[in-house]
Parts: sequence; C-alpha cells; structure tokens
Amino acid sequence: MLWCLFDKALKVHCSTSDPLKVMISGAPASGKGTQCELIVSKFGLVHISTGDLLRAEVAAGTEIGNKAKEFMNAGRLVPDEIVTAMVAARLSRDDAKQKGWLLDGYPRSLAQAESLEKMQIRPDVYIILDVPDEILIDRCVGRRLDPVTGKIYHLTFFPPETEEIKARLITRPDDTEEKVKSRLNIYKQNAEAVSSSYSNITNKIDGSRPKEVVFKEIESWLSQLQQEKSKTMKSGEESILDTIKGQASLSQDKWRGIPTRLNNIPHSREIRKYFYNDVLQATQRAIYDGKTRLKVDINIPELNPEMDVYRIGTLMELIRSLALSFADDGKRVKVCVQGSMGEGALAGMPLQLAGTRKILEFMDWGDYGAKGTFINIGSIGAAEVEEQDDMYILVAPQNAVGNCIVDDLRAMTNAAEHRPVILINPRLKDLPGSSGIMQTMGRDQRLKYAASFESCYFFRLLYYAGTQYPIMGALRMSYPYHYELYKRVDESPRKEKYVILSTFPQRPTTDEINDAFQGKPSNERKASGIWLVTSILILYLVLFP
Repeated sequence: MLWCLFDKALKVHCSTSDPLKVMISGAPASGKGTQCELIVSKFGLVHISTGDLLRAEVAAGTEIGNKAKEFMNAGRLVPDEIVTAMVAARLSRDDAKQKGWLLDGYPRSLAQAESLEKMQIRPDVYIILDVPDEILIDRCVGRRLDPVTGKIYHLTFFPPETEEIKARLITRPDDTEEKVKSRLNIYKQNAEAVSSSYSNITNKIDGSRPKEVVFKEIESWLSQLQQEKSKTMKSGEESILDTIKGQASLSQDKWRGIPTRLNNIPHSREIRKYFYNDVLQATQRAIYDGKTRLKVDINIPELNPEMDVYRIGTLMELIRSLALSFADDGKRVKVCVQGSMGEGALAGMPLQLAGTRKILEFMDWGDYGAKGTFINIGSIGAAEVEEQDDMYILVAPQNAVGNCIVDDLRAMTNAAEHRPVILINPRLKDLPGSSGIMQTMGRDQRLKYAASFESCYFFRLLYYAGTQYPIMGALRMSYPYHYELYKRVDESPRKEKYVILSTFPQRPTTDEINDAFQGKPSNERKASGIWLVTSILILYLVLFP
C-alpha cells in the first residue's frame, strides 16, 4: 500500500514496496536536464545519469570504473556491457529501491535496452520530450559558454547579465549547426529503436513549450501513475501498464476522439460510458494534483437541462460512476443534493433536482455494499461535513428564484477544509427574486466565490445561434490540458467526424470561437456573431471569465 505525505513545498514523499521507475529521453537541448531536476525535486526519485556514473566510478577507482577508464583514456567509447553493469549496480542500491529512480538518457541504443530487459530492469513509463528540429538547432546554436564561470547562456533566451561577460563568451565546439544536425540524426536513429522496446509505456510530451507547462503535464502523468500503482497493489485486479494506458490523458492508443451522432437520443450506452470515463480521468488527475475545489461542466443533450431530451438518469449514472471509482480507491465519498430552500410560499427546490435524493437512495451501488460504508448520501451544508468523509460530490447545485444556495455551499466548503469538493454541472448565477435582493446585495462576493472552483472538465456542443440543430462543433477541456475547439465535418451519408480547429490555454470567448471557425488569425479578431454557443455557455462565459 502507498502512503503519501505533502510538505509545504508540495513535494511528494512516498513509502511503497513498488516505487516509481522512470526513463526519460530527449534530443540535445530538449530541456531534459531541467525536467529531470523538477521530477527529482517533486517526487524524490534517485536521478541516474550514465555520464555522472562513469565519472563517479572512475574517481572511486572501482573495478568497473577502472575498466571504463582504459577505454576513455584510449579515446574509445565505453562498451555497452560496462555501462549497463554500472547502471544495474546503481539501481540495486537501497536508495533507488526505496525511493524509485529516474534513468536519464539511457538506454541510448536497442542493444542497451535489450541488455536491461534481460536483467529484468524495466520502467513504469518511458517519457520522450518531443521538440521540432528547428527549435533544437536554435537552442544549441544560440548557446554560449562563459570560460571563467562555466555558466551556459543563450543569446536569445538567457542572455548574459553584463557586456563584460558577453565579451568573453565562447561557442562550444559541439554547438555549431552542422554538428548539432549530426547529433540529432544519431539521436533519432537510436531513439526510434529504443522506443520500440517500450512502445506500450511510452508517453511523448511536447517539449517545445515553456518548462513549467511541460513539467505540469509530466507531474500530472506521474502522479496518476503513482496512484494507479497503489490501486493495483491493493486490488490485484489489473496491471498498472494497462490501466495507465487506458486512463492516461489523450493516449495515442486509446483516445478515439469525440463520439459522433450526439443528437441521436437516447444516447447509446457506449457514448454515455465514454463521457463518464472522460470526466472521471480528468477529475482524478486534478485531485491527484492536490486540487480541492473543482467543477465539472458537461452538457451533452442528455445532460443539458435546457433541452427537452434532458435525462436525470444520465446525471445519476455519471455521479455513481465517479463515486464508485473513488470508493474503489479507498475514499469515503459523500454525494450531496441540495434540499428544499426558502420558507412558506417560497419553499421548494429547482425542478431539475426534484426527486434526485430518492433516486440516489434507491440506485444500485454495486454488490459489495459501497453505499452506507464508502458512499453516503447527504445534503448541502456545513452540518453534512463529517470527520470520516474524504471527499464530496455535489449534484448540480443551483440557485432557485428567490433563493441562493451559495451561502450553504460556502459554509460546507469551509467546513470541508482541505478535502476535495466537486461540483457537477453547477448553475450558480444569480436568479431574479421578487424583491430584487439577489441581484444587488452581496452579488460580487457570490460570483467571486462561484469562480473560485477550478474547472477540471468542460464539454459543450456548439450550434448556430438560437438553434440546437445541427451540431457545428464542440469545445472540450480535460484537466490539465488546454481547451480544444472541434468542428463537426460530414464525411459521407450517415458518417461524420470531429476535426480539431484550435486550442486555447483559457476558455475561449465567443468571438475567439467564431474567428477559429472562420479561419481568422488572432490579430484579425472582431465580433462576427456567426457561430454561437448554447445560451448556457454564453452565460457561463460572462459570469466566470
């Protein structure tokens, strides 16, 4: 079983019988060294670099080091069997066994990979930092060395602090364009052969982005892997490799794109299951990253209360899927539905939630007695927060005419403290009251509180303004990745597909969506009003920018 503690720097300290084992590969100037430092700092893995190993073994005068020194002194490459023996010896030490390890830039060839395989040394994940050649060449050719301090600068990205330093900088012999291209060709040939050995556990990451963005993706992936390893050890039901390949974000093998025929009602079981899994994976990643105030916005037709095909059963299935998955992880989950609000003639609850509590009480929660042990049903409010609860899933919390749920919601989240609270399809905009009080008193504070919940999953279908047919496209976000804008394309009679148009680091505005559909570059943006999102999306964009 895996136990994790988080210190003030959010570094993960783990004690487990099966710690993380990671290999990372990247071309020269791909940022691999920086990412290794960040991974080690976050996860506490033992960093193993063959260059460092060689120097340490030679300096210590070990038997392996002396053998390696003979080849180095003769100007020859150290044979694979010597390097592999050094790596195996380092991996066998207690610190690597207890903390886990990060193998940096090794194996570099198919022969080295096969040697490790024979010794049953295999990682949990093989990370590849993928950077276009032109960026790598620019990074290398622009590098300069300070011969006095040994510090590395870059003329564009990290210029020297003073003119004096700039004047003494030199270009390293290996950083000419010709030599960089040669090194890249060698790397590609070897990397392709090595990656074939780890194809089922490879995670290719876009390394051309800022280092913080790259690491955020690596961190999320490794955190999920760590959690899945723990889950597998407890249940013994499935291998970690298959689980992670099935649940990791946008896996090339598993990601099949947005389902088609979403206007066909009722949705098929396959479509509903697709979205349940999509929401679950994003929510898990966010929680594993330490997020505690989350919201899910998913408005496929069966989950869109603005449409006459809305089905409360689909919402209940989504809630059950999330709750059971976290319960399987050993979490005690409380599923909460708001009760009647107001008094006298104003008493009642939103029509969308009528009867929801009864449905949850009588649903099938599995054969192993999850309900009443790991899953409990409650209301929204501070009084529902109990010491044994690990997390809370709130079913479509929303304001009603003349009544506001935000105060009860705020009291509950305050009482929950560090425990995750997940809002599923919240509708927290102010609604008009007969006295007009809701629109004025405390409105800014209510909206600010509603905006404090971070979106971990977002899915909307896009239509012509004022219509709900045909579907023009979709907007999707799955934590921690960018918003993805898709256009629906008819391929042939009764066949369609969704083609990605653009990605956005933040939720795009209606104008940005319009411009992307019309193929306008960002510098030519202006409101056009041709493509519009459903009215709910427009409201959310206004309320929660």
